[in-house]
Amino acid sequence: MKVNGSAAVYRFVVKPNTANDPRSLGYLADAHSLSLNQITQIRCHDLYFVRGGLDEPEAEKLAAQLLHDPVTQLIEIDLLELPLTDHNLNQKEHPATRTIEVALRPGVTDPVAEQIVRAAHLLGISSLESACTGLRFIISGDGLTDDLLHLAAKRLLSNSVIQTYALGEITPSFSTAAQSHDLVEPIVLRGLDDAGLLAVSSLRRAALNLAEMHAIQDYCERENRDLTDIEFEMLAQTWSEHCVHKTFKSQVSVKRDKSDSRSFPTHYSHLFNQTIRAATKQVNADWVISAFTENAGIVEFDGTNELSFKVETHNHPSAIEPFGGANTGIGGVIRDVIGVSAKPIASTDILCFGPADLPLTELPEGVLHPRRIASGVVAGIQDYGNKMGIPTVNGAIWYDPGYVANPLVFCGSVGLAPKGSNPHATTPGDHIIVLGGRTGRDGLRGATFSSMTMDAQTGEVSGASVQIGAPVVEKGLVDVLMLARDSGLYNSITDCGAGGLSSAVGEMASECGGDVQLKKVLLKYPGLAPWEIWLSEAQERMVIAVPKKNLEALSALCIQYEVEMTDIGNFTGSGRMRVFHGATLVLDLDNEFLHHGIPQRHYSARINKPRFETGQTISIDDQTNSDFQNTLLKLLSHPNIASKERTIRDYDHEVQGGTVVKPLCGLHHDGPSDGSVIKPLASMTNHAFVLSNGLNPEYGKIDPYQMTWLTIDEAFRNAVACGADPSRIAILDNFCWGDPTRPEIMGDLVQSAQACLGAAVHYEAPFISGKDSFNN
Repeated sequence: MKVNGSAAVYRFVVKPNTANDPRSLGYLADAHSLSLNQITQIRCHDLYFVRGGLDEPEAEKLAAQLLHDPVTQLIEIDLLELPLTDHNLNQKEHPATRTIEVALRPGVTDPVAEQIVRAAHLLGISSLESACTGLRFIISGDGLTDDLLHLAAKRLLSNSVIQTYALGEITPSFSTAAQSHDLVEPIVLRGLDDAGLLAVSSLRRAALNLAEMHAIQDYCERENRDLTDIEFEMLAQTWSEHCVHKTFKSQVSVKRDKSDSRSFPTHYSHLFNQTIRAATKQVNADWVISAFTENAGIVEFDGTNELSFKVETHNHPSAIEPFGGANTGIGGVIRDVIGVSAKPIASTDILCFGPADLPLTELPEGVLHPRRIASGVVAGIQDYGNKMGIPTVNGAIWYDPGYVANPLVFCGSVGLAPKGSNPHATTPGDHIIVLGGRTGRDGLRGATFSSMTMDAQTGEVSGASVQIGAPVVEKGLVDVLMLARDSGLYNSITDCGAGGLSSAVGEMASECGGDVQLKKVLLKYPGLAPWEIWLSEAQERMVIAVPKKNLEALSALCIQYEVEMTDIGNFTGSGRMRVFHGATLVLDLDNEFLHHGIPQRHYSARINKPRFETGQTISIDDQTNSDFQNTLLKLLSHPNIASKERTIRDYDHEVQGGTVVKPLCGLHHDGPSDGSVIKPLASMTNHAFVLSNGLNPEYGKIDPYQMTWLTIDEAFRNAVACGADPSRIAILDNFCWGDPTRPEIMGDLVQSAQACLGAAVHYEAPFISGKDSFNN
């Protein structure tokens, strides 16, 4: 059926067939927590829009076989005439009932829509061209003014970073071709003064300081040319705090309070090497296979297999788009484990939020409410892990007012691989093969965004840095890569991290060189500039170095598992990274400068005495039994003590069948475990491993040194309590810190790093990997 000579557009409205819909009741509870008490009922319906040459029988087939569950849902089908008017629904309804519809902004990845198109074609509905999704909220109450509805939409029902909304019906936004954008802009640094250099860094959101900008300026002078925008963006990504960890690699001069009797070095020439790496070297455990050199730390497991472990943070993305930030946080560490040729077998997460009952009047400008952040983050982790079939077996949740504007989201993944099965020797002549998801604007400048301080405008200017994950795509990618690994089809592998192809290909080519043709890169939609194609991150995308003789076998695997494969160039022996866009050379950088030209940073640290405060003393003799009972109940109801079972039950911790000791234990399986024990089914031995954690932010307010000791001690004790061998415990450090340019903040970091050295050596537990996140 055609409408006005164009493809037909159908809207499918999927409703729960019960009034007690948990999702709708959850939205109502959230509305009341935000003091939107005029709202007495919220009903949430799913919207699916499809476009193409469909006729009515095909639309009905799509509805019946794909878009709803007839046991629990009802579905309506509407043939639309576009454009819609925003108030159609409201004109039909009673004044006490209003409608808000929400949809993704153009250009934001819609993985559900992508799967609708794919599944429709499998059902034989090949005329379906495109799809998009949305939500309909039917709101009932008294005094539902437009102002109240706009407030509800902005604060509760939508996120302006990735979504748009309408009071009434929303017009679907299908992916459309943008005008081709081949322009490469020059970045003129030669001749600029200090103010001019910093202005360029700020304008491009590069997060580079003056010394780093001077180093790039000097390189331009030596090369006798200006940089292109793609070259400058690659340098900013490669030199970002997120990618190169320049704070931990810095020199630090330390001043100490004279009244503080504790002893700390007065100078560090390389903070990381003299503390955390030094601990691993001193412990010198022969069962550590790789520490700090690859995407994840690797240890020997059972004689024939090795375990890999990586934990990262996704704080800033989760603050502005909680679901997508946490979703891709889990996706990113799964990708890290795949990047050492391992199969992901377990996930973990530690989450820090502001108070869930924070009054709306106390919410800072441009900040999502902590309750909304928490629900979105938990949903994002659940969505990715469950769909990937990876058990989430360990974690923690902590609430504190300090996390209102900047939540902390730690995501971790454990992998298993046959011993010695991770090749990492890129050879000149190998083909640069990209597997998995396509490139779009979502994910741009993720590395530099994660290296900056957030403010009220962060969501507006950094929205493109947030992605929506596609776990179904990554699942197929894992299957292909495990088979390719076992067949020896690639020479090295890495993930498209926060810098997309720039970070992946750049790292793999760092010792040899590479030539890339951007025209071969598969795009989600046309219209991307060369620097956008090169820099955009994708969770579900990996790069491997493949000898020519193995291309045919790899292609057959990709076809079998419906994973897209693209040959975008070759590794060379030139010592330079070169990128072409068609016939135009748009990037030509010397590898030595790109990877080793960054100036070492210098910081000043001030170590203060522990910040103990005198608390209130209450005599036990003055307390009655009733007082004790009330105190106990208050303690048990505190968010940091109360049960986290509701969250844990959202996660699948049984999938893959290896969880021996589960996150909840006890007679009724409702008490928190000290850790989890996993016995991988792929291991033919009786070996198992323990996954535990430690967290103590409250003590960090008093004494960062002791906080770190206590945190490592807690993680260690939790592991031993679950049966771990104390002589075979490896640890990961994950730092979430403030602005390191402030001497007192840097002083706290020095204390914590020094405690890492002391505690790890004391317990003979080597660090194998870690991550840092600053400007929180």
